[in-house]
Amino acid sequence: MDNKKEIMKITWWSLVLNVFISIVKFIVGFLGNSQAVVADAAHSFSDTSTDLVILLGVKYWTAPPDRNHPFGHQKIESFVTIIIGLILLATAGGIGYHAIITIKAEHIHTIKLFTIIGPIISIILKELLFRKTYQVGIKTNSSAVKANAWHHRTDALSSIPVLIAVAATLINPKLMILDHIGAVVVAAFIAKVAFEIIFKNINELVDTGISDEECNNISEVISKIKLVKGFHKLRSRKLGSSIYLDLHLAVDGNLSVSEGHGISEEVKRALIRSNSKIIDVMVHLEPEESSTSWLPDRN
Repeated sequence: MDNKKEIMKITWWSLVLNVFISIVKFIVGFLGNSQAVVADAAHSFSDTSTDLVILLGVKYWTAPPDRNHPFGHQKIESFVTIIIGLILLATAGGIGYHAIITIKAEHIHTIKLFTIIGPIISIILKELLFRKTYQVGIKTNSSAVKANAWHHRTDALSSIPVLIAVAATLINPKLMILDHIGAVVVAAFIAKVAFEIIFKNINELVDTGISDEECNNISEVISKIKLVKGFHKLRSRKLGSSIYLDLHLAVDGNLSVSEGHGISEEVKRALIRSNSKIIDVMVHLEPEESSTSWLPDRN
């Protein structure tokens, strides 16, 4: 099964489960008089939006390179992931705002016992969905799928304070304020993950290079290749979850063109094997007499 089919399969499963969980939590939250559970239902329903964004976007970012997009369409994935982050952020704002402005409102009705079913179901199903979705994200090397998986994890984690708030209120109705606090905690969980997703993918869209640690790993790989004298001008570009590299490689100036080409191909293969995210390497050959450095110089 190719990456596109894997992504669509897990996302369709996610969409169905999110709709089911959202309906269950909304019904028990509304009938059980719990604002925190209703807010949690809204969080789960926001997951359906991210599922739809992925289902609509995956066919575009997995499209092969063409004349107008010689490096492929992977940046669409970063853009889609930012949309997921913005949806999460908007959801957090709405939940937090409503919880705060109603914190002093008079509570005529008490929370019903069956309300506790909502967060329990959410914690179990969303944690299972997180693990399966994240596995697919790792397998397909998709940042959008990984972001969606963490969306599931935040839904599971945010249901924990909701569960605590509902249980405490059931024990003592005077602790009704905990229901509002639980909703605010849910909003904080969502906002934190949203900002992390947004800033990470903005960095990818503006062509932020790979980390110093990854540069050092590249240096170690190249240093093990025979007949390589050094390298410099290492440049990297992130396209979605993929990495393109460009570097200048120093070899003995007396080597033939064929021998030099063979060394550059060996370096390229070694780098691609060393990191599944590296999908292409452009190697510029130079004679050893040129200025070279083993340091990961990106200039």
